[in-house]
Amino acid sequence: MTESDSEKQPTQVDDATQNTSALAGDLEGQLAAARAEAEQYKDKYLREYADKDNYRKRAERMAEDRIRREKRDFLEKMFDVVDNLDRAMRFQDTLDRDTLLQTLRMTQWQMGEALKSEGLTPVATVGEVFNPYVHEAVETVRTGEYAEGTVVEEVRKGYRMGDETLRPARVKVSAGPDA
Repeated sequence: MTESDSEKQPTQVDDATQNTSALAGDLEGQLAAARAEAEQYKDKYLREYADKDNYRKRAERMAEDRIRREKRDFLEKMFDVVDNLDRAMRFQDTLDRDTLLQTLRMTQWQMGEALKSEGLTPVATVGEVFNPYVHEAVETVRTGEYAEGTVVEEVRKGYRMGDETLRPARVKVSAGPDA
């Protein structure tokens, strides 16, 4: 090895060390930038999660408020019916039978109107073909007045709301003519 070769070797080592140091510094900078970006994404995720949770809670509160309002509106309609029944009971001793019956019919009509305004309709019964989706048969009777499978008497009213049967009507169904 010549003198010039030995002088060149330390310089090459110094250059490699400087390159490694520069590369390490660059990598540390990239790592710091990646950590900062990850922290930003984490912060954004937490904010979005909190917004979603707040929206869910707000929607639940709004639904509960709507239900409470609808119940209150319905009950307000029923107050008049209850008031009329109370009046009829208070004056039952002073009313004659016909007047008391008229009061009861008017109260029944008023209650029916309140229920109808809520979308409730009675199930059609007498003279209708028995339908197990809206009728509940409690008895079969032999009769020549109605064809077999026809409702002949309503034992308990049934109600529907739209297409949904809330309570089936209890009915007596014709088993056909007497043998």
